[in-house]
Amino acid sequence: MKSVIIVGAGPAGLATSACLNLLSVPNLILEKEDCFASLWKHRAYDRLHLHLAKEFCELPHMPYPPTAPTFIPRKDFVRYLDEYVSRFDLKPLCSRSVESATFSQADKAWIVQARNTKTDVMEEYQGSFLVVATGENGEGFIPSIPGLECFTGEVMHSSQYRTGGKYSNKSALVVGCGNSGMEIALDLCNHGAKVSIVVRSPFHVFTRNMIHKAMVLLKQLPCDIVDIITVELGELHYGDLTRYGIQRPSEGPFRLKDKTGRSPVIDVGTIEKIVLGKIKVVPSLKGIREKKVSFSDGQTRNFDVIVFATGYRSTAKRWLKDDDGLMNAKGMPKERFPRHWKGRNGLYCAGFSGKGLSGISMDAENIANDIRKVI
Repeated sequence: MKSVIIVGAGPAGLATSACLNLLSVPNLILEKEDCFASLWKHRAYDRLHLHLAKEFCELPHMPYPPTAPTFIPRKDFVRYLDEYVSRFDLKPLCSRSVESATFSQADKAWIVQARNTKTDVMEEYQGSFLVVATGENGEGFIPSIPGLECFTGEVMHSSQYRTGGKYSNKSALVVGCGNSGMEIALDLCNHGAKVSIVVRSPFHVFTRNMIHKAMVLLKQLPCDIVDIITVELGELHYGDLTRYGIQRPSEGPFRLKDKTGRSPVIDVGTIEKIVLGKIKVVPSLKGIREKKVSFSDGQTRNFDVIVFATGYRSTAKRWLKDDDGLMNAKGMPKERFPRHWKGRNGLYCAGFSGKGLSGISMDAENIANDIRKVI
C-alpha cells in the first residue's frame, strides 16, 4: 500500500508527486492515457504558447533557465515536463483508467479500482491519502446545437485541432472566443481559410505584454487599481471594438477572473485580422442543416468545418464516490481558492484552482506539506 495515490499525470499530478518525493512520502500516480501530460503532448494545437510569462508557469522546485523565452512554446513546455519527470524520478503508471475510488472506514484507506486498458484487467490500489489531479480539463465539451449531428462537414473540439494547413480556401467556423478559440481562428486565417468566430458575450482583450505587466503589478497593487490601468492600456491600444462585434465587460479583467474564473483574451494577432475583415465575428448559433449554419441574428452561412473551442469539463465525479462534499455536481471544488484543495479522510484535489500553472504549484506544495504533517 502506497501512502498517497494520485489520479492524473498532468502537470498537477506530476507536481504533487515531485513535492511528495522531496519529502520522502511514498506515492503512486495513476494515469488513464498511455503517457503523462497527454493534454500537452497530444491534445494541443501546434502554435500554442503558454499564455502567461514563464515566471508564472513554473512547477515547484524547477524554474525555467534564463535563456528560455518569456512565453514558452508548447514543444518547449513538453520538454520541460519530460525533464521534470526525470529530475524528480516520477514514475506514473499509465494506461490505468480509474473507475472508482471509495474510502474504507474499516481500513482507514482509499480503495481505488483502475482498469489496465492494455490488458483489460481490473487492478486495486490502496492508500492513506487520495489526490484528485485530473484537473479542470478532463474532457472536451461540445454544447448541444440543433442539427449538429447532421452537419455534413467536419466537426471537432479544439483538443483535436493541430494546424490549419489542410483548411486552405475552406470556410471555417470557430465556436468560442476564449484564448484557444481566438488563436485557432488566427491559425486558420493564416493558412488561407475563410474564418468566422462566434462571439456570444463581452470579453477583455489585451496583448501578452500588457498581461505580463499587469501580473507583475498585482504583486504590489490592489486588483481594482491594476484593472483600471490595464483596461485603459487596452482601450488605448485597440480603440473601440464594438463596431466589430466585440464588447468589453463592465467589470475589470482580474476581478472578473477572480469571481468567475474566466480569463481575459491574450491577443496574438487575431484582433488585427478581425479589424481588417479577414476574420468575421458572428453571434450565437441557432441551428445547423447539412453545411448551413444559422445564427441568432437571422444570418445563414455555409461552412466546411466547425471547431468547438468551448472548453473542458471535469470528470472526477464519475469515479470519485466518497468525496464527502469536497466537489460539486460538475466535479469542481465547492470551496473557492485558496481553501479549495483539502477535503476529509485524506482527500485532496490539485489543479482545480482556476489559476493555471501557478495555482497547480501552490496546490502541490500545500498538499505535500499537509500530508507530511499528518504522517
